[in-house]
Amino acid sequence: MALSTSPRPIASQVAGLSFDAAVWEIWPYLAAGASVHFADEVTRNSAELLRDWMLANRITIGFVPTPLLEGMLTLGWPSRADLRVILTGGDMLHHYPPAGLPFTLVNNYGPTECTVVATSGTVPPDRDATMPPPIGRAIDNTVVHLLDEHLQPVVPGTPGEICVGGAGLARGYHKRPDLTGERFVPDPSAGGAGGLLYRTGDLGRLLPDGQIAYLGRIDDQIKIRGYRIEPGEISSALNRHPDVWGSLVVAREDDPGNKRLVAYVMLGEDADLSHTELSEFLGDYLPDYMLPAAFVRLEAFPLTPHGKIDRAALPAPTPDNTLQDEVADGPRTDTEERVAEILGELLDLEEIGLDDNFFMLGGHSLLGAQVIARLRETFGVQIDLRSLFESPTVASLSVEVDRLAAQRDASSGSGNRPLAVSGNPESER
Repeated sequence: MALSTSPRPIASQVAGLSFDAAVWEIWPYLAAGASVHFADEVTRNSAELLRDWMLANRITIGFVPTPLLEGMLTLGWPSRADLRVILTGGDMLHHYPPAGLPFTLVNNYGPTECTVVATSGTVPPDRDATMPPPIGRAIDNTVVHLLDEHLQPVVPGTPGEICVGGAGLARGYHKRPDLTGERFVPDPSAGGAGGLLYRTGDLGRLLPDGQIAYLGRIDDQIKIRGYRIEPGEISSALNRHPDVWGSLVVAREDDPGNKRLVAYVMLGEDADLSHTELSEFLGDYLPDYMLPAAFVRLEAFPLTPHGKIDRAALPAPTPDNTLQDEVADGPRTDTEERVAEILGELLDLEEIGLDDNFFMLGGHSLLGAQVIARLRETFGVQIDLRSLFESPTVASLSVEVDRLAAQRDASSGSGNRPLAVSGNPESER
């Protein structure tokens, strides 16, 4: 994709000077005769200040790192502005731009090993897209292949590792022949002609129009309960909600042995979403095993000095930072009280409403097995997993427990015997 400057080009320099995008910001603009304006440290780290600075300096074309750009897309923009093009890149773009922006958004992708940019493409407004915004197509003199672990092309539409070759490819890593041999490999399509590809470690998927959708890092793939999950697909579905302006999904194991999906979301200013509302929304697009156990609300994603999302700085879920469900009704019977306590302890929730769905709150089949064991120990009844799926709320599950207990007592000739509770309930709290 070729980008032309305006008759009076004024470009911005926003990326940190240690970020390879800074090279792309400065030299092409100067070579094309544009003037380059440098944003100060405070301005280049604030979406609102950067917008105002670009408008005040009559910037016509500029680059904004992806996480900051996503914040700028939520702001109001005048219908007329000198700004014509905003380029972005450096991280996964989660959101399509809203309609009516005065500028064109161009998404770019490319590791430093491939001379900054390898693919580029315009991102139009599209609220109904089922995939993340594309990273475009290979630029001139560049080749991009999606390959499997054996360096064979994947079936179009299925995930594969993004491998890049062409004139911009580096020769390797300085004094690191081992790493060079691992990452720079022969191009299987070159027919022995000596061409090389750089294995990026990134996942992509070929779209029907020939563009590539970026799905995240291979080492960010999540495997939970035997399922291999692409977190980018969950983020893409989350971002279809009108109140979600950005999201990131990771696997956390804050309690040893209990790995679970956690979604970090930036919501609109007036958004008032509950856990169940967002889970039910996702349930229209994703299978149950891909539903996050918790949704952590953030004002902004923590960033590294290079403008990328700092995953190590993402906070652990707590009752204070996660979306909660309003508990309208408390337990009405002893059975409901004990069932609510069991589900709450296993889901690590302080309160559970009578109609809250165990699976919508982050439950799954393996955790369901623990529910069944606890119910058997507490009430002396045997509930199967199918019944738990059919009766996933405190209210409905309590009805099933009482029904099975009544059947058991009737068959033993003790229909009037009170419901048995094994152990000391206080010791289990």
